[in-house]
Amino acid sequence: MRYLLLLLGCLVSSAALAQHSFRAVVRDSASREPLVGVTAIVHGTTNAAATDAQGTVQLGNLPPGPVQIDFTFISYKTHYLRTTLPQNTPAEIRLAPDAEQLEEVVVTATRTNSRIEDLPTRVEVLGTEELQEENGIKPGNIASLLGDLAGTQIQPTQPTTGNADFRIQGLPGRYSQMLRDGMPLFGGYAGSFGILQVPPLDLRQIELIKGSSSTLYGGGAIAGLVNLVSKQPQLGSPERSLTFNQSTLRESNLNAFASGRGQGLGYTFFAGGTRQQAVDVDGDGFTDVPRLRSLTVHPRFFLYPRAGSQLVVGYTGTLEDRQGGDQQVVRNHPDSQHQYFVNNRMQRHTADAIYTQDSLGGGSLTVKATISTFNREVTTNTVAFNARQNSYYSEASYLHRLGPAHTAVLGLNVNGEQLRPDAAASLTPLQNRYTYATVGAFAQDDWQVLPTFTVQAGLRLDHHNQYGNFLLPRLALLYRFTEHLTSRLNGGLGYRVPVPYINDLDERDYPRVAALAGVRAERSTGLNWDVNYEHRFSPTVRLTLNQSFFYTRLARPLVLDDDVPAGPIHWYNATRPLVSQGFETYVRLRADETELYLGYVFTDARRHYDAEHPHVELAARHKLATVLTQEFSEHWAAGIEASYTGQQYVSDGRRTPGYPLVAGLVRYHGGPLTLVVNGENLFDYRQTRKEAVVLGDLRNPAFPDLWAPVEGRVLNLSATVRF
Repeated sequence: MRYLLLLLGCLVSSAALAQHSFRAVVRDSASREPLVGVTAIVHGTTNAAATDAQGTVQLGNLPPGPVQIDFTFISYKTHYLRTTLPQNTPAEIRLAPDAEQLEEVVVTATRTNSRIEDLPTRVEVLGTEELQEENGIKPGNIASLLGDLAGTQIQPTQPTTGNADFRIQGLPGRYSQMLRDGMPLFGGYAGSFGILQVPPLDLRQIELIKGSSSTLYGGGAIAGLVNLVSKQPQLGSPERSLTFNQSTLRESNLNAFASGRGQGLGYTFFAGGTRQQAVDVDGDGFTDVPRLRSLTVHPRFFLYPRAGSQLVVGYTGTLEDRQGGDQQVVRNHPDSQHQYFVNNRMQRHTADAIYTQDSLGGGSLTVKATISTFNREVTTNTVAFNARQNSYYSEASYLHRLGPAHTAVLGLNVNGEQLRPDAAASLTPLQNRYTYATVGAFAQDDWQVLPTFTVQAGLRLDHHNQYGNFLLPRLALLYRFTEHLTSRLNGGLGYRVPVPYINDLDERDYPRVAALAGVRAERSTGLNWDVNYEHRFSPTVRLTLNQSFFYTRLARPLVLDDDVPAGPIHWYNATRPLVSQGFETYVRLRADETELYLGYVFTDARRHYDAEHPHVELAARHKLATVLTQEFSEHWAAGIEASYTGQQYVSDGRRTPGYPLVAGLVRYHGGPLTLVVNGENLFDYRQTRKEAVVLGDLRNPAFPDLWAPVEGRVLNLSATVRF
């Protein structure tokens, strides 16, 4: 009997020893960062485990021989691994993002933090994938990325400065509002230089709302708003990356980003610099691309004092020096015939704080504030102008869900702006000093009337210290006809208070701008309607069709009176409106790792107050775009983009010819390294091939409207390392 028990014990021990463990490390296929919470399960069993903070997972009690392990994680494609036990080394698993699931993003710009497909307001989102791609194409700023959106346009304003105007649905950039994490970012004297100072590596997503949105965030959002959402640290998933870029246009970029988080503390840190040499592409002796030196730092600190609460404190500092004009002057060799130059030296310092508390009386409280100072010193060979713009914004809002049908938001905000021109550098500095202050209250309710019908109603009341009261109602409707067919209708009122300096002005004209006297705020009415059809032929093949229409009427538009060439420039309110209307159509087809996009936008923007030149200058009447991308393997991807910009009207009433643009890229991704070779404007189309962009006396030249690129073909090579 004793020998029998011994034999049985040996058999049991052998069986126990025959059981094995499976170990793996799971990472994101793009960033190579470990993924926390990925489920690994032995196929056909209940034997499962989840990855820890280092992305590691272990499954025990497995017999020798072949086995299949399934890895699943939200927003990622399921990975099926077939292996044979026992293992020699832990397996490394790389999960690829699921494009279908990633589209179910949470939008913050509408204040309700809702999924994009549930919103009555139409919101377009550029996510992490698009921003990572842009970081390899144009790491210095997001301007070209915003210009890729349907219904938007990045319009250069002058070749010597390199400044650009961001237009939505045919309206000039001053009618759009820029936000950073839900707080106003730029405006007034700062112009559109702001979009040229925000790098994509520092952002998680970009949210765009077209049409009147002043009810959401106050005056200025007449054409629409853009909300730039910063990255946040993830628990157990630190991020560190370094990007270097070099272009044939003599631009060099070096950007770095790092983030990390523990249970109670977290941080993100961005630092980036751009060095651009002055380039005369067409050989006329003037810069088509200005000399640029810029540096940006953006640290943020995150505190998590208790469950459901978060405090974020951040600082952004930007230093920039732009110089353009006569190449001989830029190279420090002026003479009697070569004198023209324009310098823009800018400093921006911004501090902000955001506190959120969930589960507070059944809702969530958000308190945010920002203060910013912007100094811009403009120097040319004929004038010198310097001014400081100080601004602040504070807001407290409370989000509460009233049962399953209502999501209500109530809030108060106080914001202001002051401009202080330098008396020593300006001809009429004190005339355009101003101090604006606005107190506002807003309310919004998302009401799901039926499972197929949702209403979003909002109301804002603003009191401005100089321009009075503004009552701004807004209504958005979402109706689901079927599982595949939905429609949205949005309408609202908006306003914009006058400021003396806008992006369109030549820097030499700044001292000529007379005081704002006898002018009133501009008022707007906006309407947007779209119909969207989506059909999935299979889990990996999807077709999307979208048709939208837009209408914006701007009453009492502010117009510059520049009839006397050397005299003062006055602002006045036109008696008749400016109207921009049109439609957008696009088709998107996705099949596995291939995506095809076709889009068309028609815009008719007219000044009813100007019978001689009724068309708004530089609002492209027709625009077509197509994009084709293909991921060939885990390591290789490529894409091609083509667009056609139709006729535009310039300020003297002339029509410009239409022109095509073609771009292409090839991307290699292996291990921690991503390499991108990108080409813009491959056919080298330039306005300077059609007409001169420097006119008159070269010592003090005039510049016509820029309706096409002047920098020509540009190739760049970028390398991003994640570690």
